[in-house]
Amino acid sequence: MIRAAAILACLALVGCSGGPPSVRYSDGFMRNVRNTANPSTVAATEIAFARAAREEGQWTAFRRFLADGGVIHGRNGVVDAAGFLATQSDPPAAVQWTPLAVWSSCDGQLAVAQGKFAEPDGSWGYYVTVWERQRNGTYRWSYDMGAPDTALTERETRDREPPAEDDATVIVVQAIPMIQGEVADCRADAAAATGAAWPDTAGAATGGGISRDGSLVWRWVHAADGRRMFAAQQWRGGAWEPSLDFAVTAEGRVDPQ
Repeated sequence: MIRAAAILACLALVGCSGGPPSVRYSDGFMRNVRNTANPSTVAATEIAFARAAREEGQWTAFRRFLADGGVIHGRNGVVDAAGFLATQSDPPAAVQWTPLAVWSSCDGQLAVAQGKFAEPDGSWGYYVTVWERQRNGTYRWSYDMGAPDTALTERETRDREPPAEDDATVIVVQAIPMIQGEVADCRADAAAATGAAWPDTAGAATGGGISRDGSLVWRWVHAADGRRMFAAQQWRGGAWEPSLDFAVTAEGRVDPQ
């Protein structure tokens, strides 16, 4: 990660120098940059996604940042995102959100982000998004699930300072001190990787995926009673290590347990 940060910092300096770069980067060098895990790039994409929702429209932004084959996990199960979004008009005020943590595969091809969101009506909740890196190096989301959280809503309502008069629509970013980023260990047996062991979910609809290098795996579950669950695991120290467990009750709220 240190090497990736240094490389990206160099590129940023060149891009801001006010003139053409004084050196040419080889294809191999640029390929190394694109194939390096960098959770901060995923977090920056999440933030840009949220900004686009405010400035361009909520569903317009969801369409613009969508990966091919992406899905939305709602109360009635998983639906094709492109088909759903094609029927949606932008609401007058967009949901606002910000990432709290990002878990990346070793090669940076796949990442899972969790954050919190605020509805225009003042309720707050948590979400999880799966991001896939595209051939041009950008990230696009392929899975999204979120739900309101009673405790978070109470805490944010109690603690939040009133916004400035000219900034009344921005209510999330103030409260984030830092974003956690974690990168999985690389593994030599990527071709044979089948993912982590999961609890039994007989009778439930399930899905998910694994990074190309076999270092990050994720899974969604939709139970017969309407409960929704998401879990991600990273390859760490020669074994699968839980990264995120996110559960939503059948009533559609974040499960406090």
